[in-house]
Parts: sequence; structure tokens; C-alpha cells
Amino acid sequence: MKNCQSDDTFGISDRAEVDVQAEKNVETLSQFQEKLYAQSEWSVLLILQAMDAAGKDSTIKHVLTGVNPQGCQVFSFKAPSAEELAHDFLWRCSRCLPERGKIGIFNRSYYEDVLVVRVHPEYLGRQRIPERLVTPQIWKHRFEDINAFERHLARNGTLILKFFLHVSFEEQRERFLKRLSQDSKNWKFSPDDISERALWNKYMAAYEDMIRNTSTPHAPWYVIPADHKWSMRFAVSRVIIDALGELGLTFPKVPPTQRRRLGEVRRILEAEKK
Repeated sequence: MKNCQSDDTFGISDRAEVDVQAEKNVETLSQFQEKLYAQSEWSVLLILQAMDAAGKDSTIKHVLTGVNPQGCQVFSFKAPSAEELAHDFLWRCSRCLPERGKIGIFNRSYYEDVLVVRVHPEYLGRQRIPERLVTPQIWKHRFEDINAFERHLARNGTLILKFFLHVSFEEQRERFLKRLSQDSKNWKFSPDDISERALWNKYMAAYEDMIRNTSTPHAPWYVIPADHKWSMRFAVSRVIIDALGELGLTFPKVPPTQRRRLGEVRRILEAEKK
């Protein structure tokens, strides 16, 4: 697990300087994404988990603002549908995995089944799992299944980066109040948000256990403090850029025969000018 402290902005302490560097990160990420798409060998899976109002949506918007939409896919996972509940808990997310050459973003994910479902064990009944399999070991078994699933993805060329955007209890309250005071943000608020907030300690315990059991070298968790959105977004973008930089992405080399053909085409086009 990678734990970024609240003042951890990769050696940059000035807010204005962070904003400047953030703009450069947008361009750098765009360049990496272009090579990723052209090479079409690696795929990238970014998983964002957080309590409500931590800033998942805005992080996706700001960090990936310069990425070509053609090479990027975003999926949000809310309460499962009847069809999804008729399958195992990994099924609905596995259908949405990114293709080679693309970046896939999961706004929430299969981790909901060791978070929300763990805090609300009554939800297990909706999944229609055989009763004898619903034992106190079910969370341990799900951690094992997730680790095996992610290991399989990594072994087949998927770079997996998982972010827990860690907003504080006090900051969540302020953001909820802001949503309630602005008409343009009212739609974001649900009465269920308050009932879930009352379970804060149970959620924190579930997150801690989840991260401890599923942060691996091939699929690490990054705990990003989320009380200050500017530093949170910067930290997320740097993690992604650093990880992409280690892939050795390059534009595909054109074979000699095709290069000669391109030379012929160029001469034809240049001759049209005369």
C-alpha cells in the first residue's frame, strides 16, 4: 500500500507551483495515452473508491481532461441490477475491463462487495449465494478472489492502480452542507447519504481491512488524502504518470517493407504539387 500524506505533493509545496505542474501533467498523460493507444499492448485500469463527497467524479474530470476520449472508458458502479445480482460479484466489472491500448476508470468497483455489502450484510441475501457458503470466512474468500482476479489481469498486460480518496469526517460534513445550500448541487445529495455517514466507523474499518488484504505489488492501493482537492488531484495524476513511465511505451515501428511503401506514397503526394 502506498500512503500519500496530506502535504505529499512530490516535493512541491507551493499551491501555485502545483497548479502549473498539474497542467504539465495533463499534457504528459495525454502523450502517454497516445503511445498506449498506438502500441495497443498494455491496458490500464484505474479504480477509485471513496466515501461520498470525496471527489471521485471531479478527480476523473480534472486528471483525465486531456486524454483522447477514444482511448478512455469510464464506468460507474452503483447498486447492482437484477441481472448483475444473478451472477458472481466480479461479473459486472469484468465485462467493463479496458481493451489493450485503453485506459479504463472504475468509479467504484467490485470492492463495493467487501465494503458496502460488508457494512450491510443483509445485502448478501440479494446475491442468492448458497446458504452454506455464507460463513464468517466470506470476506477472506472475497479478498482471495479479488487478488487472484487482479493477478490474472496483471499477468495478461493490465496495469492496475487503485486509489482510496480519503476524505475526513469533518470535510464530508462541509461538502454535504455545500451540496444542500446550492441548487445546482442538490441533485447530488441523497437522504441515504446521512444514514451511511452514521456508519462511518464501520466503513473505515472495512476500508482498512480491504486495503490491508488486497494491496499487492501488481495491484497496489494508494491512499490519497482528499480534504484538499487540488493536492489530491495532483497526487493521483503523478501516480498514474509515474506508473505509465515504467511501461516503456513507444509508438510502433513501421516494418521496412511498409516504410518503403510509405516513401512511394509520399513521392506520389509531393508530385501532385507540381
